[in-house]
Amino acid sequence: MKKLLFLFCLIGISGFNYSQTITIKDKQSGKPIDLVTLSSEDPKVFTITNTGGQATISAFKGAKKIEIRMPGFKTVIKSFAEIESDGFEIQLEASNLNLEEVVLSGTRWRQLSSNVPSKIISISPAEVALQNPQTAADLLSISGKVYLQKSQQGGGSPMIRGFATNRLLYTVDGVRMNNAIFRSGNIQNVINQDPFTIENTEVLFGPGSVIYGSDAIGGVMSFQTLTPQLSLTDKPFITGKAVTRTSSANKEKTGHFDVNVGWNKWAIVTSFSTWDFDHLRQGSHGPDDYIKPYYVQRQDSIDVVVTQDDPLLQIPSAYSQLNLMQKIRFKPTEKWDLQYGFHYSETSTYGRYDRHNRVRNGTARYAEWNYGPQKWMMNNLTVNYNGNAKLYDQMTLRLAQQSFEESRIDRSLNNDSRNTQTEKVKAYSVNLDFNKAINQKNTLFYGLEYVFNDVQSSGYITDISTGENTTGPSRYPQSTWSSMAAYVNDEFKVTNQFSVQTGLRYNYYKLDSDFTNNLAFYPFPFDSAKINDGAITGSLGAVYRTLNSWVFSTNFGTGFRSPNVDDVGKVFDSAPGTLTVPNPDLKAEYAYNVDLGFAKVISNVIKVDVTGFYTILQNAMVKRDYQLNGESSIIYDGEVSQIQAVQNAANAKVYGIQLGLEVNLPAGFSISSDLNYQKGDEELDDGTTSPLRHAVPLFGMSSLNYKAEKLNLQFYSSYQAKRNFEDLAFEEQGKDEIYAKDANGNNYSPSWYTLNLKGMYVLTKNFSVNAGVENITDQRYRLYSSGISAPGRNYVLSFRADF
Repeated sequence: MKKLLFLFCLIGISGFNYSQTITIKDKQSGKPIDLVTLSSEDPKVFTITNTGGQATISAFKGAKKIEIRMPGFKTVIKSFAEIESDGFEIQLEASNLNLEEVVLSGTRWRQLSSNVPSKIISISPAEVALQNPQTAADLLSISGKVYLQKSQQGGGSPMIRGFATNRLLYTVDGVRMNNAIFRSGNIQNVINQDPFTIENTEVLFGPGSVIYGSDAIGGVMSFQTLTPQLSLTDKPFITGKAVTRTSSANKEKTGHFDVNVGWNKWAIVTSFSTWDFDHLRQGSHGPDDYIKPYYVQRQDSIDVVVTQDDPLLQIPSAYSQLNLMQKIRFKPTEKWDLQYGFHYSETSTYGRYDRHNRVRNGTARYAEWNYGPQKWMMNNLTVNYNGNAKLYDQMTLRLAQQSFEESRIDRSLNNDSRNTQTEKVKAYSVNLDFNKAINQKNTLFYGLEYVFNDVQSSGYITDISTGENTTGPSRYPQSTWSSMAAYVNDEFKVTNQFSVQTGLRYNYYKLDSDFTNNLAFYPFPFDSAKINDGAITGSLGAVYRTLNSWVFSTNFGTGFRSPNVDDVGKVFDSAPGTLTVPNPDLKAEYAYNVDLGFAKVISNVIKVDVTGFYTILQNAMVKRDYQLNGESSIIYDGEVSQIQAVQNAANAKVYGIQLGLEVNLPAGFSISSDLNYQKGDEELDDGTTSPLRHAVPLFGMSSLNYKAEKLNLQFYSSYQAKRNFEDLAFEEQGKDEIYAKDANGNNYSPSWYTLNLKGMYVLTKNFSVNAGVENITDQRYRLYSSGISAPGRNYVLSFRADF
């Protein structure tokens, strides 16, 4: 009898333990929802549901207020007792009108967006699944708030609030991706990310230097990759997906596979993705200036300019890419959580299309102008501790090592000398972040950071007729760049409706460059450059909420960018007839920004979101005419070139407004629209001003959406206003290979629009199909400042299997 009683007790205990697992489902479809966040302040606990919509919530026991949040669904707030009485199952009701969600990028810790004065948006996995972007760059553009420039098909350079390239910061799993050769020209590093493995994407608009340091002037793009999921039962938790996709405009062949295997304390995620893109076909209706109906081919040791059968093909633009990811998670106790991540990405060699558009003496300027394989590898160890210590409630240690490799390969038409320049960067970083709840109203976030970059640059010249290699000029000096910093950020809830955040950071940076490897090619009056300096940045902001339907926010923040190796030491032909040379006397540039925003939900039907901003950039690093050994010009690549260098020679300002509208309609329909306007200018040498290059024309996206149980449809339009010749940046006005010609023969960026239709249908529990037509009217257009036209009419078909 005692044994029987013991058995019943054991079953009861087992049942009780199992019942601590909550299941969250979509009320309309009944399907489980993953990545739902559950949080409470007392006790201070946070968790996320797995792909089965489940999470263990035993640590929440006794909580009076558990907040359950997921973008695209109404927030639910319940006590542990209420969840228990509901049988540990919650159904969420769809809604796109939430005023708050859980975000990471504001302080590196999970916060409600309603407590963060900076503007932050999230791009949810549901949006990504419907839009089905080809690359991580395209993923950013589906937000309707981030503008993408492209100089070739294998690329994508985001522009945010008038800034781009090395004035924007990328992070992957909380690790800084910017390195010491991030340039002021357009960069393509974002395509290293695999869109199939991105769990969540956030964009923080405006300076983020208090938390992220140098470069975070215009904004921060934060990518969180798949988190290995543990088993909540005694059986292994196995889940994953396989995706295949094709598209017509570039004969795309894409495949992806990932699998998660989780046990009680251990879990692994393995991912593999491959892409293959043919030359990109542009649209039929648009400026003839964008058509280059020829390409250069080597035939019998002679460069031959070949006329294309299809003049709309952009040759050369084909490329391929491979991505691998392996993550391992170990959670020995409720307090400790360790994750190791390995990421690898490699592209093929691919043509920089805008350079192939250049002409000289009435024919093609280059026989070759390619980027070599772009390689990126990261090893990342993250250690999380959740406990109530005296100095912190939570601690995160991030150790990361990254390797970057890129190269440039060019050869002039009918010239046997091929120039190759290769850059390799080893980047090491340590981040130690803490948060501490001083009381129920005051939470402190603070941390330390150390970053070290080792830059190796080489060049060689190949005689293609003999295959002989000789040493050539390198793009950069051999260099090291390092940064050490400490920061503190305080969140103070004055009332339940009003909160204030303030932050401060001190950053010390150091650069050492050795130019001796290039003295044989360029007569520099120096052989080294050293920079040792510091920067202090701060922020102060507030958020006020009323009746859960109004949110007002304002934020003042400063940002900085320290000179890196690209600024100080680059040698590059930035435009025809100019040569950029090193300048060892650079200082940091500083930005001062103010935001003012509000959001309003009306009758749970309409949501309006408006944010205005104004940014001043002082001591800006810009290219200006320069003298080398008293000379203002130099013979470079066979022609007289004006010498230029990056200098602290200007102030700049940019201001603008971001508008958002969402409307819920009956029967599963909804409308959404985003509009972005910005205007900026910078000083020139003669005291006049020029439009700011990266302040893009008015752009936006508007969509009509329909969602049913198994079907999700979106009809949308993307658009951009015209940028006249006189409104182009001074340095852009002479770039014939990029822009169309107006009636006066001057370069300008025409307005454009596209009409698009995307749909996703769930065939079975495990299979879904995604199809769409992009650019239905087959417009021939180029994104502002881009060197390659966007795809013409493009048919997309994708199949996905979840298991």
